[in-house]
Amino acid sequence: MMRKKEEQIRRIRIYEKKMDDVQTALSELERAIEQWERIQQDIEELETYYQSDQWKRDFRDDEDGKLPAELKRGVLSEDGIYSLLEKNAELKGMILPQEK
Repeated sequence: MMRKKEEQIRRIRIYEKKMDDVQTALSELERAIEQWERIQQDIEELETYYQSDQWKRDFRDDEDGKLPAELKRGVLSEDGIYSLLEKNAELKGMILPQEK
């Protein structure tokens, strides 16, 4: 009888741990999705800038050494901004239901 009780307690502990882990993961995911939704306007603005003549001028000026050396300018990295926009599109496909 004791053996069954020990197995039962062990089983309950295992599933309680799984439930706690799932709750934590779901809470973190919910916060991340809420944050992701809040930055979508920024993503749209970045995409508009990246596709603009202004970005092309800023990029050329950077290439020509016309910008201060200490200026952080990852936004002028073609691969960087393109990868960021692609990653957002990929996540959007994972998060939002697909239209049929």
